Amino acid sequence: MKVLVAVKRVVDFNVKVRVKADKTGVETANVKMSMNPFDEIGVEEAIRLKEAGKATEVVAVSIGVAQAQETIRTALAMGADRGIHVQTDAELQPLAVAKLLKAVVEKEQPKLVILGKQAIDDDCNQTGQMLAALLGWSQGTFASKIAPDGDSMTVTREVDGGLETVQLKLPAIVTTDLRLNEPRYASLPNIMKAKKKPIEQLAPDALGVDPAPRLVTLKVEEPAKRKSGVKLGSVSELVEKLRTEAKVIP
Repeated sequence: MKVLVAVKRVVDFNVKVRVKADKTGVETANVKMSMNPFDEIGVEEAIRLKEAGKATEVVAVSIGVAQAQETIRTALAMGADRGIHVQTDAELQPLAVAKLLKAVVEKEQPKLVILGKQAIDDDCNQTGQMLAALLGWSQGTFASKIAPDGDSMTVTREVDGGLETVQLKLPAIVTTDLRLNEPRYASLPNIMKAKKKPIEQLAPDALGVDPAPRLVTLKVEEPAKRKSGVKLGSVSELVEKLRTEAKVIP
């Protein structure tokens, strides 16, 4: 089966995010960018499926600015076979991404689509579910284990009460959780090989999708700074402050 993996270019998780001076968003100029960590887990799982003989081809797809090709190259260096880049400078929101991915899925006809459960920049946790709804496919979200078996797939999900196991009929959408696997590091030979692997360029217009945002961000602000603590001399003083200042007890 063919596996399609969606990968997103985000601010590296080690970077301290700063809000722009005009409060229109976060600063991305001259900031280290990398693949969304949950998407790395998705790429790793797709490659493991291919190594186990369960998948025949792994295709990495990214949507966004020209620099998103670097993210695709990272997936290719990890072991993906080829890449697809839907280039757009528009501000991308989950519904637009889901519609673009739907068009790519209809073009590529994969049996399985793997996405990270959420991106660490917007934390929306919506794209996988929206894509499944648009396609009318089975979905297994927050996957900590997947096991394909013929025309079906067993997915173990992370839920509030513990674990839930569901069986999906292929084709299906799976979104990855942290415990699914540990992504590999790309070796230098594979990084060099990735430079020769093909990346197909597509445009939203060619896919018949308008990626224009439907929501407008009015303002982005940093969370309020935490006040420094104080040392109290007695329990009664603590209780008084909890009652009069924090107002957490009557």
